[in-house]
Amino acid sequence: RRGEMAKSTQLIDNEVFRAYVTYAAIVLIKMMLMSLVTAYFRITRKAFVNPEDTESFGKGESAKKYLRTDPDVERVRRAHLNDLENIVPFVGIGLLYALSGPELSTALLHFRIFTGARILHTFAYLIPLPQPGRGLSWAVGYSVTFSMAYKVLKTAWLL
Repeated sequence: RRGEMAKSTQLIDNEVFRAYVTYAAIVLIKMMLMSLVTAYFRITRKAFVNPEDTESFGKGESAKKYLRTDPDVERVRRAHLNDLENIVPFVGIGLLYALSGPELSTALLHFRIFTGARILHTFAYLIPLPQPGRGLSWAVGYSVTFSMAYKVLKTAWLL
């Protein structure tokens, strides 16, 4: 049924939609795990931004030294922010794309490349790997989202 919009009653039987749900769940879980990584780095580096988070280290002046920034924590936070800036659009555009009737093989290629690029981007950010590794992984994922958006517009507006 290439080129036809899927009906809501057919979604559960639609292989493209099921693939989308699978890969969207993977990247969303990955993004959620970044919160835990941030917490881990905050705790192990003892770098907090809220006074109440330092109470286990003492009160008053003794706790104030833990109200600080840490380069490792900030790196994890930037990686997490980059996920928010890229995974959220993928989820929205990917849904529209899945509903636009693409071939399964093409859709899987889009979803797998995006997911792989985001996972590689996270490793490149956290290790850190030398550039252009992080930049290329970002560009690949971003390009995939644009490719899906183009297909959606082409199908919906007959471009």
